[in-house]
Amino acid sequence: MSAEPARFISPPSLLDHVRPQALALPESGIVEVMNYGRERPGMIPLWAGEGDLPTPSFISEAATRSLAAGETFYTWQRGIPELRAAIARYMARLYGIPDDPERFFVTGSGMQAIQIALAATLSAGDEIIVPSPAWPNAAAAAEVVGAQTVFVPFAYDSARGFALDLDRLEDAVSPRTRVIFINSPANPTGFVASHETLRGVLDIARRHGLWIVADEIYGRFYYEGGENGLAPSFHDVMEPEDRVLFVQTFSKNWAMTGWRMGWIEAHPVLGDVLENLIQYSTSGVAAFMQRAGVAALDRGESFVAHQIERARRGRDIVADALLPTNRVRLVKPPGALYLFFGVEGERDMRSLALRLIDEANVGLAPGTAFGPGGEDFIRLCFARGEVQLAEVADRLVRWLNR
Repeated sequence: MSAEPARFISPPSLLDHVRPQALALPESGIVEVMNYGRERPGMIPLWAGEGDLPTPSFISEAATRSLAAGETFYTWQRGIPELRAAIARYMARLYGIPDDPERFFVTGSGMQAIQIALAATLSAGDEIIVPSPAWPNAAAAAEVVGAQTVFVPFAYDSARGFALDLDRLEDAVSPRTRVIFINSPANPTGFVASHETLRGVLDIARRHGLWIVADEIYGRFYYEGGENGLAPSFHDVMEPEDRVLFVQTFSKNWAMTGWRMGWIEAHPVLGDVLENLIQYSTSGVAAFMQRAGVAALDRGESFVAHQIERARRGRDIVADALLPTNRVRLVKPPGALYLFFGVEGERDMRSLALRLIDEANVGLAPGTAFGPGGEDFIRLCFARGEVQLAEVADRLVRWLNR
């Protein structure tokens, strides 16, 4: 007789000894719909914040050459000098800031850049202000360190879309506030802060002695013109001594979501602090990945331009198809990669996202995954090719017109 396989039984008391902040972290509403629909034949998945293009070969080949050369050892905690210099050149070219590698620190993803920025500025019991709806990971990263998130709802206008109310933002400041987190262009709303709004946020931070963590990862994905094609940035309005930490990623511009590589930009006086936080988390990013980053920054400008124009067309294809149905509450976003829209007669967005998988074979993310203010919306990522998005538009229009 064969022995019955051993069963693993988790002692119930183990969870009693896990930090409350870890236990309280919410499950991802995006992951729920992904798990529900990812195996469906013919499914068009627009639930995640990434496109369908693989990393360009000139970037991947730089990593391959590095591996072949044996660059598999421990490396610089702040990033290899070549990559920090490439980031400095890139940012100086875009924003006219000094070409200073000492301002840049390579991280294991944009998410880790946020984690490190918050670990440097928040303590247990502190508060961080986050305009909402918002990408949920920033608030969760703050809560992991024991801080509390104070959500400030965006104002919404059916003609102009989402806007940040500066009076509402300042009213949220308390004696425990330490950080304002600003994502512009924004995920999921497509909101883009004007220079006037950025100056207003900066004035609030100065008056109250607060840090700003500026997530400008979609800064190239701006569809409203401008002399340099860039969304307004804190770089345009700040002084060198302002308490601003920028978090960035290679994911969106260069189709490198799976590489998990980003950077922090900060005043050089913070160098030792940020280096230590990198050391005590991941101890640096693999050198061969960083070689790929150098190639992306130095040789990837035409690919970025292609990505931006592709996204612009994708936005227009889907929005121009949905708006004439008169069943959606939708304003074309000026930036980022998402349509964030409501559907007439639908109030349970989680249920709607699951039903759209079953009934239209399209995967979208429920607005409930993005915090207060997202409950009446659903998110569609339009960073896809024209043929696929035309099919998405057709499926959704047919579903709306049933």
